[in-house]
Amino acid sequence: MAEAQNIPAGSTTTGSIAVAAESTVATRMSAPPSFDVADFPVPHGREEEWRFTPLERLRGLHDGTAVATGGAVKVAVEVPEGVTVETVGRDDARLGRAGTPVDRVAAQAYSSFEQASVITVAKEAVLPEPIRIAVHGEGGVAYAHQIVELGAFAEAVVVIDHTGDAVVAGNVEYVLGDGAKLTVVSVQDWDDTAVHAAQHNALIGRDATFRSIVVTFGGDLVRLHPRVAYAGPGGEAELFGLYFTDKGQHQEHRLLVDHNTPHCKSNAVYKGALQGQDAHAVWIGDVLIQAKAEGTDTYEMNRNLVLTDGARVDSVPNLEIETGEIVGAGHASATGRFDDEQLFYLMSRGIPAEEARRLVVRGFFAELVQQIGLPDVEARLLDKIEAELKASV
Repeated sequence: MAEAQNIPAGSTTTGSIAVAAESTVATRMSAPPSFDVADFPVPHGREEEWRFTPLERLRGLHDGTAVATGGAVKVAVEVPEGVTVETVGRDDARLGRAGTPVDRVAAQAYSSFEQASVITVAKEAVLPEPIRIAVHGEGGVAYAHQIVELGAFAEAVVVIDHTGDAVVAGNVEYVLGDGAKLTVVSVQDWDDTAVHAAQHNALIGRDATFRSIVVTFGGDLVRLHPRVAYAGPGGEAELFGLYFTDKGQHQEHRLLVDHNTPHCKSNAVYKGALQGQDAHAVWIGDVLIQAKAEGTDTYEMNRNLVLTDGARVDSVPNLEIETGEIVGAGHASATGRFDDEQLFYLMSRGIPAEEARRLVVRGFFAELVQQIGLPDVEARLLDKIEAELKASV
């Protein structure tokens, strides 16, 4: 397993909480960010940002032929005391502050949603329980927009569960005030026929901390864009993810961390396991350190475990550094099969081959599952991993 090569990518478009400008960058090979779908040509699959994605399986999300249908998804929100939940129209001034769509699907979602959900945690509030959001698909096409905003020095955990069957495209915004701490767990456990495309934009205030855990199991096609920018120095971002890609599934995670502010940190760790014919996972990790972002400390890593023949992984870590005044920067990517020595060690101690195999995979994912910090969610995900492994026997 070799370290991936450095492949430059990035842009220079930035913004802040106070300015509703582009706080999300795109690669220099793609169109500039825009809220207008007309600014993005219909992709044909040869473009850099689309070359790994089977466009025909997007069900028209990329070319405007996917028309929203009523009742496509049902959303249930449970919040502890001290949290405000609102449904707002497209003219609400809070929309779009965390970032701008960077591809046609995200722009289509922004142009097509009718109402947005805004969840607000008051200044200095420390929530005793997680905010839980259940998104259940009931067929059809849906476009969505959601905002989670934390006031200064607030602390919250958000768990978002996606289940059922639907074709869904959306934008999710996380806006963190100064000193705030937000952990988001987004679980994609769709039915095998679902399609889910989303852009997740986080704008991190001064000395604020953002932790994202993205977990992808289900869906025919899932394509997610977690993206981070900073509104003040001292911000920290941790982007964790795990995915288990089965026969015929396409799961794509495209990260971008825009270090646009001095003295900020980021750490991205994604791990995936693949099994079955035509299982396809894609991980793109872009980190841009702008010239003004002195004192940056960043690292990104992707690890993939291929369990069977017929599976494919595309892993591309990109790092662009525009200043030499940094604390540290690095990236790594590796893909491989089971470690024969690990399996031999377990089997030599009387553990059957299939049980040894499951133990290795559970250990591979355990580091990331433990980052969640919610025992009920951690247990559910470990059970899901176990079920996926048993299904392959």
